Amino acid sequence: MKKAVGIRYKEEKDNAPKIIAKGQGKVAEKIIEIAEENGINIKKDKNLLEILYKMDIAEEIPEELYEVMAEILTYIYRLDEKRR
Repeated sequence: MKKAVGIRYKEEKDNAPKIIAKGQGKVAEKIIEIAEENGINIKKDKNLLEILYKMDIAEEIPEELYEVMAEILTYIYRLDEKRR
């Protein structure tokens, strides 16, 4: 079954990236659809998804994932810059 997790990180507001949405099946499809409609980049990483999916909504990612998340955010920021 398809799963999706939405993450937000606003440097001025958040101490660390946090889970803002998660779901499976039709909910996951809707999360992905909304992200695409809003021009939000989607990163597919099955292993990371499984870890993040176990977390609660509004929960900040643990320090152990900071390095991985930094790499993903850097990748996404670069994609955003190329679009402009």
